[in-house]
Amino acid sequence: MYRYDEFDENLVRQRARQFRGQVERRLSGELPEEHFKPLRLQNGVYLQLHAYMLRVAIPYGQLDGRKLRGLADIADRYDKRYGHFTTRQNIQFNWIRLEDMPEVLDRLADVGMHAIQTSGNCIRNVTSDPFAGAAADEVEDPRPWCEIIRQWSTFHPEFSHLPRKFKIAVSGGGHDRAAIRVHDIGLDLRRNSDGEIGFEVVCGGGLGRTPHVGVTVRDWISKPELLSYLEAIMRVYNRHGRRDNKYKARIKILVNELGEATFRSLVEEEFAAQNEREKVILPLAEVDRIEAYFAPPAFDAAPAASPTLDEARRLNGDLDRWARHNLRSHKAPGYTSILVSLKPLGAAPGDATSDQMRAMADIADRFAGGDIRVAHEQDLVLTHVRLEDVPAVFAALQTAGLATANGGMITDIIACPGLDYCNLANARSISVANSIQAAFSDPDLEDMIGPLHLNISGCINACGHHHVGHIGILGVDKKGEEFYQVLFGGRADERAAIGEIAGPGLKHEDIAPALKRVVQRYLSLRSSPEETFIDALERLGQAPFREALYAAS
Repeated sequence: MYRYDEFDENLVRQRARQFRGQVERRLSGELPEEHFKPLRLQNGVYLQLHAYMLRVAIPYGQLDGRKLRGLADIADRYDKRYGHFTTRQNIQFNWIRLEDMPEVLDRLADVGMHAIQTSGNCIRNVTSDPFAGAAADEVEDPRPWCEIIRQWSTFHPEFSHLPRKFKIAVSGGGHDRAAIRVHDIGLDLRRNSDGEIGFEVVCGGGLGRTPHVGVTVRDWISKPELLSYLEAIMRVYNRHGRRDNKYKARIKILVNELGEATFRSLVEEEFAAQNEREKVILPLAEVDRIEAYFAPPAFDAAPAASPTLDEARRLNGDLDRWARHNLRSHKAPGYTSILVSLKPLGAAPGDATSDQMRAMADIADRFAGGDIRVAHEQDLVLTHVRLEDVPAVFAALQTAGLATANGGMITDIIACPGLDYCNLANARSISVANSIQAAFSDPDLEDMIGPLHLNISGCINACGHHHVGHIGILGVDKKGEEFYQVLFGGRADERAAIGEIAGPGLKHEDIAPALKRVVQRYLSLRSSPEETFIDALERLGQAPFREALYAAS
């Protein structure tokens, strides 16, 4: 993983010192909240429903044992012994006192972390495939380019006060596990007709009040030209994006209002007009230096299968079920990647205790070369694990309460904190997720259902990405009462689609029974046990599932 140099270190330390003075002035009353708000947001500090919340940046979801132990220490000392991992591969602490924030930023800096550009109208944390560098289907590891974009975008003077927040995701090709088509800019590594590796550039995606799937503005751009092309996009957005209405300020609105062809033409004109002094030309030596930090570990020569693991799975049904759902294919024979679910029955989706963070750090150091990732689905990933070590990893995860066998299943729910924490929310999300988990807690039933992505948001801002769940749930307020709209047919992969609202909202207590009817209808209509829910829905249309949703119980 990338290690900050002395310039990064100085930048982070200076920002922490700066914020300490701002907090002191706020606490003394010298700085009113309306003046303090933009300063705290620049440091990832939000004022939520009950307390201040700190959002810590985890660029492209990359962690190691030292960083995760540092986060655990912060959770113990300044919070309530847990943290919440987000869909942007960050972590949030919900209970840190304002007077402690400067010290927390100092402690983050001690382990090479910060909260810079986790808020505000700037380019936010760059996200990526949590299996980058390990996935068997990727064209190339996208993380070096995520780091290059991070360095280019941090405190960029031209793009620090954009019309609205801006999100970039990078995928390594193959199956899209970074949801690039619902980002402001999505980049997909791919080969052109000459076999050269570059990027497809997608623009104008996003969720929230007006969800859009992004459009391809360039089929392919070379690596040396990438940052110059991104600057062209950002300049078009900065020049033409709405600033009079924050609900219409995202680049997705600009692309939609101008039209795909006009927007593409403006970007190409801006790109062509750049003179040599404006172009961002990356020195090859610098690219090589950054790529060297992401070189794969020295994998042991090993057979593609492990008789030891096969025998352990035969003898241990719990291990076998967990391995079926939580192991992922790896590019190196004899290795696997492990999705570590943070969705145990009855817990808040995405939460991990400080003890669990330390346990993950220890497991990663012992079995995965210290490599830990945060997944878009609010889970964690161990990227490089020998198949021979899987039984031992499973046992260690069991001890830590991290061996839930539901990766990619209906109980592996993406959910925002909702009305339990967020002052923007209209409805609860966590309790709805828990009720759905309870309804589908029978392992045999969940196995029968197979892969199914279910996402929940507590308001229209869509932090739970409800628009792109195979089943999405949106909490709404109707005259002071919580209701939940259900959407069908969303997906966040290379075939990205926005789900359609099925009909009127349901009460909290009616959601889980209604979804049970929907799933039973799917099981009765699928063409074979191999046909997934989303495939069946796309084949049959929404009508039978909508009918089941609103049928009398």
